[in-house]
Amino acid sequence: MAVNNGSLLEGVRVLDLATLAAAPLVATYLGEFGADVIKIEQPGSGDAIRTWGNQRNGVGLMWKSVGRNKRGVTANLRDPKGQELVKGLVKHADVVIVNTRPQTLRKWGLDYESLRAVNDKMIMLHITGFGLSGPKSERPGFGTLGEAMSGFANITGEADGPPTLPPFMLADGVASLNAAYAVMMALYHRDVHDGPGQLIDVNLIDPLSRLIEQTLLGYDQLGLVPTRAGNRWDISAPRNTYRTSDGKWLAMSGSSPALALRVFKAIGRDDMVTDGDFSDPQRRLARAVEIDEIVAGWVASKTLDEAMAVLDAAEVAAAPVYDITQLVADEQLRHREVFVKVDDDELGAMTVQAPVPRFSEAQGRVEHLGPKLGEHNAEVYGELLGLTATDLEQLRADGVL
Repeated sequence: MAVNNGSLLEGVRVLDLATLAAAPLVATYLGEFGADVIKIEQPGSGDAIRTWGNQRNGVGLMWKSVGRNKRGVTANLRDPKGQELVKGLVKHADVVIVNTRPQTLRKWGLDYESLRAVNDKMIMLHITGFGLSGPKSERPGFGTLGEAMSGFANITGEADGPPTLPPFMLADGVASLNAAYAVMMALYHRDVHDGPGQLIDVNLIDPLSRLIEQTLLGYDQLGLVPTRAGNRWDISAPRNTYRTSDGKWLAMSGSSPALALRVFKAIGRDDMVTDGDFSDPQRRLARAVEIDEIVAGWVASKTLDEAMAVLDAAEVAAAPVYDITQLVADEQLRHREVFVKVDDDELGAMTVQAPVPRFSEAQGRVEHLGPKLGEHNAEVYGELLGLTATDLEQLRADGVL
């Protein structure tokens, strides 16, 4: 029977105790497909992502998306009563997600060993800047450091320019994707093979470093230390962004032998198709700068629409360089409903990215955007711990909620 409405993970309960980006994003992904995600925040301040980035009427826009589908509760993790509340919730949890420094979790009694004593089938995901072991394990870490230390920044940017950082949370995003599939493997091992609960250790450096493994392989086997080369790539030609006659840009890739030959034919250079210096994949790399100049010259003589008409007809791997207005208007993305408008009590409505994976027998969902701080205290603590309105009022008076 078909599974609908994002219920692939129905029955899985996730406690999201983390802040900012990488770790909370994992909980977001799981919640899009039916997991019951309970977001636990410090009373008063909440997750720092609430005040991060663009705001509207004092409401953090990124929080609204990352907090989607989550039930929001508060608990003062520095207070023994708050710690006991969390342990009570852990008894009902399949997955616990944290990104607090290890020594702080141990001080609070919320480290893996302490929580495993409460629920030995629980899976804990711990995302940190540097990992749970080693000389840097207790250092605070942010995505910027992962982008720097992974080698990404060193190879990004123009040849005569500085190392370049991305203007978005790249390291956090890559780490979150690695962590999400790690959680699913741990759940599979536990539930299908009757395995134990376990601790998952993901940092912000290793996942991004894995994506640029080409630099490691070239260094290990050939002694190569790559340098910045703008949008060119030393294993592919042509590969760059090119400016059109109407001041717009397109990107092009000749990563496979067939694609490169299509480019040469499309721009009227059949002579390059028969010249081994350009048609042979390895010999072509030695002429990469020359190829780039030839392609750039052809693109510069066309408007974006003219260039794309020729390249599309020739099945060249090329695409316009979009800004956000063009992205949301693209007919392919609109057809796939990549962006969805969701009603919200605070903002009225907000357009957000829809869940990314598409399943034949399921559909991800965005039931609601990020809740107000502590919005579901009564619901969650009443449902799972049996706390009454009087109990909650006393906890609020004690500064626990």
